[in-house]
Amino acid sequence: MAEFDVDLFVIGGGSGGVRAARIAAGYGARVMIAEEYRMGGTCVIRGCVPKKLFVMGSHVRQEIEDAAGFGWTIPEVSFDWPTLVANKDKEIARLEGAYTTNVEKAGAKLVKTRAVLEDAHTVRLGTGETVTAKYILIATGGAPNHGAEIPGIEHVISSNEAFHLPELPRRVVIQGGGYIALEFAGIFAGYGSDVTVVYRGDNILRGFDEDVRKHTRAELEKRGITILTGCTITKVDRHGKDFTTHLTSGSSIASDRVMFAIGRHPNVANLGLEKAGVAINPKNGGIEVDGWSKTSVDNIYAIGDVTHRVNLTPVAIREGHAFADTVFGKRPVQVDYAMIPTAVFAQPEIGTVGLTEHEARAQFPNVDIYKTDFRPIKATMSGRDTRVLMKLVVDGATDRVLGCHVVGDCAAELVQAVAIAVRMKATKADFDATVALHPTAAEELVTMRTPTARHVRQAAE
Repeated sequence: MAEFDVDLFVIGGGSGGVRAARIAAGYGARVMIAEEYRMGGTCVIRGCVPKKLFVMGSHVRQEIEDAAGFGWTIPEVSFDWPTLVANKDKEIARLEGAYTTNVEKAGAKLVKTRAVLEDAHTVRLGTGETVTAKYILIATGGAPNHGAEIPGIEHVISSNEAFHLPELPRRVVIQGGGYIALEFAGIFAGYGSDVTVVYRGDNILRGFDEDVRKHTRAELEKRGITILTGCTITKVDRHGKDFTTHLTSGSSIASDRVMFAIGRHPNVANLGLEKAGVAINPKNGGIEVDGWSKTSVDNIYAIGDVTHRVNLTPVAIREGHAFADTVFGKRPVQVDYAMIPTAVFAQPEIGTVGLTEHEARAQFPNVDIYKTDFRPIKATMSGRDTRVLMKLVVDGATDRVLGCHVVGDCAAELVQAVAIAVRMKATKADFDATVALHPTAAEELVTMRTPTARHVRQAAE
């Protein structure tokens, strides 16, 4: 008889866990994967995918407004929020089915139940059964974090609930200044809601390039989104279907919904980690892992948002694949976290890869900046007051492009391609030698010839 029931037990059926299960099974491992909610995890069920569907739908209103400049006369149109939600649910159900089918086709066994650790090699299922495994992979993801308790916190929704609201709120207050807050600000505003964003910092998008932060804020405000910085929400009162949100500034805001998007925390509670001896990283609250995604217990690994490293779906997938290659494929692979492209599907869209200007100046003595801010060709006909930002951060000594930052339509699509060049250590001369594709916005990245700024760090005496 085999020493263990399975070779690998995966806790969590999100993108990272599913990838690990499929690849490990492909190597001949006996794999079992448990998911207590729905297959697909945060990204597919209540994150990236439904968010992007909502974003695309919210663009239609702007397209209709812009159409007049191109000669179109469009009759009065109407929008139905329940139809949007229902059609989104159908697509999510289809994707969930695909995830389930792909796992089973790979030869892994799926159990739709909660699973917790009993010890380093034993998992207890929600049914009461126990399964022993040679290796265990924890891929339970993360969840919205509302922060400190405040009076009326029970009235606040997160992005989870936002996808299932019975009707479109006329007025929305959103606390937060990162990805999720700004994406939902654009979504609700696009469908016609009056949106106010409340953020504790001096400006939105902490950690992004300063020019990106300033440009995005200006564009969001042009679209009618109110952004209040330097304050937080202290209390939420409910009056029937309405809410009054009180701020540290002393002012208050009336709305139909209040949403918090101030961050996410790793799903580590009640997993039995202490029974198995799995350590938590005291710096971020996630499961502590090394460069191979191994925890403090030799046979237990963790990937994705539960480790609180780089909380992006493609990163979780890469980590899951690397784990399976390393442990079951006998091909040691470590994930390289440098030059990871990322996008914020706000309106306007943000795409970025590599170093910000601030980061580059801290790491390199000579830094050249190439930046352009221009009116896109579509706006010349539509009349819309909007501008595109494109920025390259370059090592002044080697001419290597260290970072690329774009704010404007299709920024994410553009930066995905540029990320290849940046990762390959392309130089500014390589960009300059590339023939422009005209007429496009992207051609600006290969036609900027003169630095807009040069920073030279003086050597210490």
